[in-house]
Amino acid sequence: MQTFEIIKKVTADDLDSLNHVNNVRYVQWVQDIAEKHWVHRASETVLNNHFWVMLSHHIQYKQPAVLNDNVTIKTYVMNSEGVTSTRMVEFYKNDILLAKSETKWCFMNKTNLKPTRISETIKNLFE
Repeated sequence: MQTFEIIKKVTADDLDSLNHVNNVRYVQWVQDIAEKHWVHRASETVLNNHFWVMLSHHIQYKQPAVLNDNVTIKTYVMNSEGVTSTRMVEFYKNDILLAKSETKWCFMNKTNLKPTRISETIKNLFE
């Protein structure tokens, strides 16, 4: 399984009233890294013909992130079958796990806007 990662520096805009990274921001970061991973791995032809929509999202919070923390965000695809794929996203400060997310995504066809079976070619992008 192929891991993709980015680093985000926590800014004031990321914080909630407790001065921790807001829950909504974590969800946005899940969306952002999934999209970056997809764009990084898929060809222009695939990108022009397909996209993903999030079906479900589960996140576990372990430790807070605060202003100026550098958060390493790692993602990988656990499995893909039929029209859905399960993606994991993990958030770290140094080697400390801050949060972990599991999302289920549906693979879509841009022309007819309908779910599309995930081919071996698409699966291979993330292995």
